[in-house]
Amino acid sequence: MKGPIKTIIQEDKVAPEIVSRFVSQAEQIVGTDSVSVNQADLLANSYDYWPISSIWMLEGATSALPQVVVWPQNTGQVSRLLALASKLKVPVTPYGEGSGVLGGTVPLHGGIILDMKKMNRIINIDDQNLLVTVESGLNGVTYEEELNKAGFTGGHIPQSIQCSTVGGWLACRAAGQLSTRYGKIEDIVVSLEAVLPDGTIFRGKNVPRSSTGPRVDHLFLGSEGSLGVITEATLRIWPCPESRYMASYLFDDLEKPLEAIRLFMRAGCRPAVVRLYDARETDNHFSALTKKGCVLIILSEGDPLLIEAEKEVIGKHVLNQGGKDSGADQVKHWLDKRFDISAASKILQRGAVLDTIEVTTNWHNAYSTYKAMQEEIMSVEGTFQASGHYSHVYPEGAALYLTVVGFAPDKKEYYHAIWQAAMKGCLAEGASIAHHHGIGLQRAPWMEAEHGAGIEVLDKIKKSLDPHGIMNPGKLGFNKEKK
Repeated sequence: MKGPIKTIIQEDKVAPEIVSRFVSQAEQIVGTDSVSVNQADLLANSYDYWPISSIWMLEGATSALPQVVVWPQNTGQVSRLLALASKLKVPVTPYGEGSGVLGGTVPLHGGIILDMKKMNRIINIDDQNLLVTVESGLNGVTYEEELNKAGFTGGHIPQSIQCSTVGGWLACRAAGQLSTRYGKIEDIVVSLEAVLPDGTIFRGKNVPRSSTGPRVDHLFLGSEGSLGVITEATLRIWPCPESRYMASYLFDDLEKPLEAIRLFMRAGCRPAVVRLYDARETDNHFSALTKKGCVLIILSEGDPLLIEAEKEVIGKHVLNQGGKDSGADQVKHWLDKRFDISAASKILQRGAVLDTIEVTTNWHNAYSTYKAMQEEIMSVEGTFQASGHYSHVYPEGAALYLTVVGFAPDKKEYYHAIWQAAMKGCLAEGASIAHHHGIGLQRAPWMEAEHGAGIEVLDKIKKSLDPHGIMNPGKLGFNKEKK
């Protein structure tokens, strides 16, 4: 791309002379090959998978541009870079692999993109304590493959595993597809090493838990780079499962399978995968394998004796709620296709606006939230589809995942309208506005409604740790005075 790049939501930039001072000193810290002001590097690190960014990219523009990209190789370098940025008051946006979908890595105020991909080592695999220590820039697939070679699994398999990092999982408080069995990222992580905006390095302790006051390192979970930079983590691991059991069931509606799931989770079952699709998504994804209806897929893994018991308990509750056994082919199909997003690309090429919106419900409002959000989204002119499925389940509730497709003359206006509608329906039912995608820019307007007075506490923590407001400004609803 030649010539200046148009930016759509750039709020401001750092004075060129300050950037030059930063670059010259940063090169002394990380080397000249690890600092870039080239336009190609700036553009490549200017966006994530936020759908509205894709719309702007197709129009030859980007959301906002950084002014320099830096690739640190160790925690000491991150410390010195942040201390320098704090001294010069230059904004810093930490960057993993840009797999987020909410604009969390868009550098609204220019400044520095701190690209963590060179910090990608597995430091130690601890068989005795079932722990692994890694640097935060480690790619997700590499992480899981290296653990598999050693006989373990990390248990965290997000759809973005091929293009996300361990640090990104931690920073957005992620949940993988197997979270019912292995836990969300906050259940898997044991300790973090992080660097504060002033360059201070601190590390939590690798113990099962402690009663020694709040865990400061865990404060960084879900912080999206707004409090500092996660540089290293120790996480739980599990021996690779010995056995697997797969089953699917067909229902006429969503309410009965939701009740079946609630009951077998209540009974203590913890299958790795529990996914329930509405009729539209069942038709979209499983039409060649099943009749019309709502499909529930189950995958259990681990010790064969435990799986056999889980199979019996799950089967009892599902059949009692009227489920019809439809075999294992649907689960195999899902395993084969779970990372395939080619259909979304084809839909976008046809001029549609497409997005996925996931929220968290309890059991009492799992179905009503689905209905409320679907009705609100369908009321937006131009909406073609608002289908859904429950993608993660727990004893206390589930993650509801809606897929929205629409056609409108003004794509940007329509995009914001469907989000307004979705959040209205979600909050009206008392659900949480995010399950695992995080907040970024897109969800920031609803943070006050989500947290209530708690947002003031978060603001105080942010201002205390980052008094100059340099860390990923504008995200998580912080820095509202700049909006």
